[in-house]
Amino acid sequence: MTSDPMPLDPATTRLLDARLAAAQAELRLPSVVATLVRDGHVLWTGAAGTVDGQPPTADTQYRMGSITKTFVAVAIMQLRDADALQLDDDVLDHLGPEWHDPAPAPLQRVRIGQLLMHAAGLGAETRGPWWERTRGGDATWLAGDLAADTRPHHPGSRFHYSNVGFGILGAVLSHHHGRPWEQVVASQILDPLGMTRTTTRPEQPAAPGLAVHPWADLVMSEPEHDAGAMAPAGQLWSTMTDLARWAAFLGGDTTATDGSTVLSPTTLTEMCVPGAVNDDAGRPWTIAHGMGVQVFNLDGRRWVGHGGSMPGFLAGLQVDREHRTGIVIATNTTYGLDPAVGQELVSILEAHSPIPASPWTPEAPPADGLDLVGPWYWGPAPLTMTAKGAVLHLAPMGTRGRASSFRRNQAGQWEGLDGYYAGEILRPVRREDGSLSHLDLASFILTRTPYDPAADVPGGVDVGGWQA
Repeated sequence: MTSDPMPLDPATTRLLDARLAAAQAELRLPSVVATLVRDGHVLWTGAAGTVDGQPPTADTQYRMGSITKTFVAVAIMQLRDADALQLDDDVLDHLGPEWHDPAPAPLQRVRIGQLLMHAAGLGAETRGPWWERTRGGDATWLAGDLAADTRPHHPGSRFHYSNVGFGILGAVLSHHHGRPWEQVVASQILDPLGMTRTTTRPEQPAAPGLAVHPWADLVMSEPEHDAGAMAPAGQLWSTMTDLARWAAFLGGDTTATDGSTVLSPTTLTEMCVPGAVNDDAGRPWTIAHGMGVQVFNLDGRRWVGHGGSMPGFLAGLQVDREHRTGIVIATNTTYGLDPAVGQELVSILEAHSPIPASPWTPEAPPADGLDLVGPWYWGPAPLTMTAKGAVLHLAPMGTRGRASSFRRNQAGQWEGLDGYYAGEILRPVRREDGSLSHLDLASFILTRTPYDPAADVPGGVDVGGWQA
């Protein structure tokens, strides 16, 4: 991460500082820090309140809670990309002997991908005293705790947030690499990205975890400990500097300090696809889960990241991947941070420092892509196909209809990237002279005129044609 070569206007900085200070005062936060990231650059970092009598800085550590899960998930996807495991594998096939004497019944038929999406049916927490406030046991303890439990939901049937599931994924990392999960995350993610101030236990300067009295202006210290086998669910501590780098990573900057790639951009995009919706009593969904990341649907914009909470701390990280804009915020209190504060900071930024438009430049489509563009019809429904570089975009001529994008895959086929046709093949059908007849898209026939009788329309075209 580097500072933006075009710093914000001082007036914008003052507005951001003022909003964060107001949040600290109104919400009674002992301290709060936040940072805004755009296109891989830190635009602003602010702080309010005090830590040990001094204002916190971008180098002050806060416990990030469940943001830890995003690091564990990336390490799991690295294993998948290395063909060490598959997302539909039985998780018991990737755990050590302590998980097999006997195997915990709730893990039967549980897949790794289900654990990443909180769709494995497991319980939310361990059975014993709350692991976030008591010292945790080892993997043998966690396996035994799980063996004595029951599974509240059938695997794959619904979303049910499970901290236990990420304790298990941490055990998968340890089993495959032969060392603790935190060493895997450090060597394969933190060190390559230059995140030198992200650790499993606090290293000064670090904010103390506090609880604020609900009816009086008093605080109380919260416990800090090693969560043991449950640590992958929320153990890591970090700073605004490091988490700004992580926001840039989730935004698409997966390049390590040595120029290598920490994770394939394609894999990162795969992680950010919502796979399990957090259905809150039937209300319109605002949060879903991809492979280890939360997906936020906020006012028509898609954000990815994760929230975090541990006794004494709250944190949030959200990135709009389309506009490469991110917000990170953290405070040292158990309760009280309004999630809307981060989005309000983004709104201030974009109102006074709009996202610059990318300049248009000519770019030729791939071979034989140019004759695919223009108007098409699925039966009587009008569509348009446009080319932007190597990608074709199919969209309805209005508000109704299906839209998808297509790119050449390794086999040279036009493969759907998103929407209804994700993974489906768009096949141009040509006449004997090479001219384009129609498009075959997953058995849907697109023609240049509505129900072109010369094309292979399923069911044929009425010989009477169009009539008044």
